[in-house]
Amino acid sequence: MADVKLHGLWASPFSPRIQLALNLKGVSYEWVGEDSENKSAQLLQYNPIYKKLPVLVHDGKPLPESLIILEYIEETWKNSPFLPEDPYERSRVRF
Repeated sequence: MADVKLHGLWASPFSPRIQLALNLKGVSYEWVGEDSENKSAQLLQYNPIYKKLPVLVHDGKPLPESLIILEYIEETWKNSPFLPEDPYERSRVRF
C-alpha cells in the first residue's frame, strides 16, 4: 500500500476538502495535524515557499495547494471519478 500523509489544520476549509476526496476514493492516509502558529519542520520542508496547508505527501513526494492535490488524487486513484468523462458534463459539474 502507498504511504499517504495529509498535513492539515482542523480549522482550515481546505484540509477537509482533501480528506473528503481521499475518503471518497477509499484511500487510507495518516492525518498529521499542524499548528498554524508553530509550523513543523516537516511542513516547512514540504512547502518552503508559501508554508501553507494542506500538504499531501504520497510516497515521500509532497504536494501543496488544495486544488493541485485534488487533481493529483483524481489522476492517481482512478476509481470513483469525481467528474464525468464527457467534457460538456464535466463543465456543468464544475459550474
